[in-house]
Amino acid sequence: MKGEFIMDISAVKDYELECYITEIMLDIGVPAHLKGYHYLRDAILLSGRDMEVVSSVTKLLYPTIAKHFKTTDQKVERAIRNAIEVSWTRGNVETFEKLFGYSAQQGKSRPTNSEYIARIADKMRLDMKAR
Repeated sequence: MKGEFIMDISAVKDYELECYITEIMLDIGVPAHLKGYHYLRDAILLSGRDMEVVSSVTKLLYPTIAKHFKTTDQKVERAIRNAIEVSWTRGNVETFEKLFGYSAQQGKSRPTNSEYIARIADKMRLDMKAR
């Protein structure tokens, strides 16, 4: 579209994206003291930059995060799963319903790690383009 400016997410600094992701995670109720909180933030950031990594969480995403934090893929997966579970049971119901279309109060099971990461990464991408 002529004259329309759409911000490319690659032009946004990591710091800005981290702040944006942090706001969402805190609103959802992911406790900042959990290791999974930091792993999850990195997973969302990486996925926001390249949505292909979400389709290969076990072969690409978890190993990348594990290498960055000097741990194992299995520990990354488990810590992320735990952080999601904690936020799912204790988090802001309204935010979950807005983001995912459902919540724990409706008796639904929590989203998978990849669903959770992909949905927040997609929201981030859309919101950054709308700026």
